[in-house]
Amino acid sequence: MPNIKSAIKRVKTSESHNSQNTTVKSAMRTAVRKVEAAITTNDSAAAKEVLASAASKLDKAASKGLIHKNAAARKKSRLTKKANAL
Repeated sequence: MPNIKSAIKRVKTSESHNSQNTTVKSAMRTAVRKVEAAITTNDSAAAKEVLASAASKLDKAASKGLIHKNAAARKKSRLTKKANAL
């Protein structure tokens, strides 16, 4: 544990940021999994519905720097392509 006041604050803020980032990233992964589950069950309406929320979560994660913007675009593209194939 650090002794310097600014280092103590850094540890606290980095822990809170880390927990927030973990929450956002987990929600993003869950949304992507929901889309893939809807696609595997051939439920076109549900897939389109959850695809919108997944795309939003991917964009949000990219804007916060949790994933690269090209990775978000690639994931959205692949999910959309699968959903449209139904």
